[in-house]
Amino acid sequence: MPSFDVVSEVDLHELTNAVDQTNREVSNRFDLKETCASVEQDGHALTIIADAEFHIAQIHDILQGKITKRGLDIACLQLEEVETTINSCKQRMLARQGIDKNAARKIVKLAKETKLKVQAQIQQDQVRISGKKRNDLQVVMAQLKKTPLDLPIQFTNFRD
Repeated sequence: MPSFDVVSEVDLHELTNAVDQTNREVSNRFDLKETCASVEQDGHALTIIADAEFHIAQIHDILQGKITKRGLDIACLQLEEVETTINSCKQRMLARQGIDKNAARKIVKLAKETKLKVQAQIQQDQVRISGKKRNDLQVVMAQLKKTPLDLPIQFTNFRD
């Protein structure tokens, strides 16, 4: 029986490359050269450190550009509030990995709304969709691509 998995994954290697490129550009930019501006990475958690909130906004724009150029979707980034101290500011970001339960239910609902003979199962942080016809699965894929979700999705493990 043909099936495929709907997942939301972030390539950690590409994220690391985007952070490295951002740090390189920040160290070379004239307006950020004399500041303590940088981006730190700890797994899927990113932290922007700068002297002022204005600098954080600039670094955030640079980081988003680098992430987009590396082929990652910036919708995976979950921003937290800017923490301001006397001499520095920090903003944490988390690159979301996996599909949460609410998004998984929404995907299952969208698959059922197509009125095709497909089954959708929630499996931990992914959704498996299976059906008898390959064309039905391709229609479901197209429907999921058209529907705006709050996180990026990919289709993996397509089997005939």
